[in-house]
Amino acid sequence: MLIDERMAAFIDSLDRGNTSFLDELEKNALQERVPVIRKPMQSLLKFLLKLLKPRDILEVGTAIGFSALLMSEYGPENCHITTIENYQKRIIQARENFRRAGAEEKITLLEGDAADILKELTGTYDLIFMDAAKGQYLFFLPEVLRLLTPGGLLVSDNVLQDGDVVESRFAVTRRNRTIHARMRDYLYELKHDPRLETVILPVGDGVALSIQGEKRM
Repeated sequence: MLIDERMAAFIDSLDRGNTSFLDELEKNALQERVPVIRKPMQSLLKFLLKLLKPRDILEVGTAIGFSALLMSEYGPENCHITTIENYQKRIIQARENFRRAGAEEKITLLEGDAADILKELTGTYDLIFMDAAKGQYLFFLPEVLRLLTPGGLLVSDNVLQDGDVVESRFAVTRRNRTIHARMRDYLYELKHDPRLETVILPVGDGVALSIQGEKRM
């Protein structure tokens, strides 16, 4: 928990929820221990969608399709989401959820390794939501920035790793040390890339918001 548990619970208690379909999908996912974006991240994402009104959205990491459906529901009426997933079991579940929600025309699901698919994409996106394997964020970044329109927003979820990111590498379990090091490098790149202005917020499991502008001279 990145903030006091009582404060987090109070803030979450104020949330008015989503559509009945999304609420049921989230409930089922949590019961089956399938990860979906946390309540604070949902609120922040809905706020950003209302503020920025992005027309073209790219999501890296579909899972069961919850966040893509949330962006489809709360984004502009004419927005389109392209989302990437590599895990076949989740792909099947996501496609079924898109069908049940009647959102198949607004969401395009690309199957395969994001590292390969990102290189093949053309055009630009107004908002890119990074919510895939945390150890891969750093390697996705060059292609993600190529695809992000000038003035566009990159939203990187789960960047504080339940607070582990601030710990020494020797304080985290051996199996998590590579992810720990890569996430610290990723956050450093976001904060030091001259094309970006980035703020890191202790929302949910940590989120980085990066706006891409013109390169500084």
